[in-house]
Amino acid sequence: MKIGLQIIRFDWPGSPANTGATLAQIARTADEAGFASLWVMDHFFQIRFSGPSEDPMLEGYSAASFVAAATRRASVGVLVTGVQYRHPGVLIKTVTTLDVLSGGRAYFGIGAGWFEHESRGLGVPFPPLATRFAQLEETLRLAKQMWADDRTPFRGQHYQLEDPLCHPQPLRRPHPPIMIGGEGERKTLRLVAQYGDACNVYGGSNEAFLGCADGVRHKLAVLEQHCATLGRPYAEIERTVLATVQLGAGGVSVADVLAACERLHNIGVQHIIFNMPDTHMLAPLEVFGREIIPLVRAWGT
Repeated sequence: MKIGLQIIRFDWPGSPANTGATLAQIARTADEAGFASLWVMDHFFQIRFSGPSEDPMLEGYSAASFVAAATRRASVGVLVTGVQYRHPGVLIKTVTTLDVLSGGRAYFGIGAGWFEHESRGLGVPFPPLATRFAQLEETLRLAKQMWADDRTPFRGQHYQLEDPLCHPQPLRRPHPPIMIGGEGERKTLRLVAQYGDACNVYGGSNEAFLGCADGVRHKLAVLEQHCATLGRPYAEIERTVLATVQLGAGGVSVADVLAACERLHNIGVQHIIFNMPDTHMLAPLEVFGREIIPLVRAWGT
C-alpha cells in the first residue's frame, strides 16, 4: 500500500513571505519520509472544509510544479482539477509539462468541479452539473487522443480543436495516470471504469476516517460493477482514498491510523492520501515516515 500527502493550507506563520521556502521544506521532508505521492488542491479560494475563502490559496499547477522541482521520487499531482477551470487542450498541455519537467512523475487528477463561489468570484463559467459531466467526458477523450499523439481534429459538443498537437509527449507512458475524483455512483464511477487509471473516494476526517471502510467498500463494489459492464479489468484501476488526520492531541493515534489503513487494504484500497492541519510543522510527516509508511508499504498493493 502507498501513502500520499495532500497539502491544502498555506496560512503558515510568516506567510506569504516564507510560503515558497516552507512549501519546499514540506515537499522535501515528505519525499525523504517515503510518501509515494504529493498533491495540492486545484482551487483559487480556500474551501469551506478547511477555512474561510480569504485564507491563502495557491494556484494548483504552479504549486505542483514547484513541489516537483523540490523533490526527486514522489509522484506529483493536483487533487483534483475542476473541469471548468481551464480549456482542456491547455490543461492537457499543462499536465504534460508537469510530467516532462518532473521526469515522468505526474498524475492527471480531474473531476466535474463543485466550488461555485470561486468560479463566480473570478469570472470562470460554471455551467450546470450535467454540462460539466459532459465536458469532463470530452476532456477525458481528448486527453487519451492527445497523449496518443493523434492530431485528428476533435469535434465534441463542447470543445472543438483543429489540431490537438501535444509535443513533447509525456515521459510517463502511455500517459500520466488519470485519476478521476469523486464518488457519484451513476456517472463519476462509470467514467473511472471507462477512462480512468485511478479512482479517488473520500474517507473522512479523523474518527470518520477510522470507520470509513464499509462506505469505501460499497463505492469500490459499484466501480467493479461498472468495470464488468464495460468489459474493463477492475484490477487495472488504482483504488485511492483521500482522508484528513491529525496525529496526537485532539486527533487520532498512530495505532488508529494503522488499523484503519489495514482495514482499507483488506478491501482492496492501494493508495491512501492524507492531508493534515499541521503539515508545516514537519513532525507529523516524520512520524508517518518512521511509524506508518514502512509498515503499510510491506503489505504490498
